[in-house]
Amino acid sequence: MPKAPDTPPKPTRPDDRAARLAAALRENLKRRKAQARARDAAAATDPAPEVAREKPMG
Repeated sequence: MPKAPDTPPKPTRPDDRAARLAAALRENLKRRKAQARARDAAAATDPAPEVAREKPMG
């Protein structure tokens, strides 16, 4: 089986890296906003259960 050459990856230009990071940040923000919207929608449809309150002793 032929072995792959051991060449290091090409260094990327700073602009490419900045563009990739900016795109990744935008996608992350979109995903987080979608998760927050889903949590809010679930909270709006499922009311919180009533908490049993103890009667004060006295």
